[in-house]
Amino acid sequence: MKYISHEGGTLAFSETDKPVLKSHEVLVKVSAIGVNRADCMQRQGKYPAPAGDSPILGLECAGTVVELGFDVDKSWLNKRIFSLCAGGAYSEYVAIDAKQLMVLPDDLTMVEGAAISEVYLTAFGALFELGKLQQGQTALIHAGASGVGGAAIQMAKSAGATVVITAGSDEKCQHAKALGADHAINYKTTDFVEYMQANELLANAIVDPVSGSYLNKNAAIAAMDCQIIMLAFLDGRFAEVDFAALLRKRISFHASTLRNRSIEFKRQLRDDLVARFYNDIATKKYDFNVYKTLPWSDANEAHAILERNENAGKVVLLVE
Repeated sequence: MKYISHEGGTLAFSETDKPVLKSHEVLVKVSAIGVNRADCMQRQGKYPAPAGDSPILGLECAGTVVELGFDVDKSWLNKRIFSLCAGGAYSEYVAIDAKQLMVLPDDLTMVEGAAISEVYLTAFGALFELGKLQQGQTALIHAGASGVGGAAIQMAKSAGATVVITAGSDEKCQHAKALGADHAINYKTTDFVEYMQANELLANAIVDPVSGSYLNKNAAIAAMDCQIIMLAFLDGRFAEVDFAALLRKRISFHASTLRNRSIEFKRQLRDDLVARFYNDIATKKYDFNVYKTLPWSDANEAHAILERNENAGKVVLLVE
């Protein structure tokens, strides 16, 4: 099969054997690939694949099931699906754990399907499993124009929450408001703490890929018993922390990743998302927030778009 290699930090087509299926896996003919920052980091040598996962890039895709492992329900054969992948999605074919598959509804395109799994599962886990977000509460979502941000905005609104986001331009703020955000703050021109205090907003759940200096600022506008979920540390690895502020408000701080979770965890997260939000996905209640679709021969440009922070939403590669 053809796949995209990343030796030397450059993406280029190469060839290898198709994956050999384990008994619980299916073989998917890939139609579209969701591009993530983790792919960029792995290409740069900063985020190697966990032991046992495919060394090929790609953490999510949409495609068609063409072969089944011995223990897999026969009804999956020839189904259109979207799913997380344990690596390997930048390929013509990828092996995927059957219990992580989600059926791609007929009304959704392969491009839309490829834009869902990573961001919706990440946002769902952050907001609802860790963040415990409830109807009538307030969610603060940093990087609100990102893929995860867009998914988080829409699910939080479905749950009846007030949504506040931060983003780095007026255009990205407008994009987030179009997805349903109630308040959109351009952090380059407005301090989000001052804005939230002026508008009497306190956050019950905070989704934060920035960290660093944001931790103390988050604490300043956190409600009592707030849950802060750190997804990355774009502002740097180290920061001084005012622990008194955390204690005073009984703030819980969670550091969360998805890629290195166990297969059992990912299966349960998938089941929980499907139980609560799959119907909204299937009926296209959400905008799947695709910023740009490129042929997979343009994978280098797709990575460059993410690294320039150009995108508002997902970049998807179409397999030709």
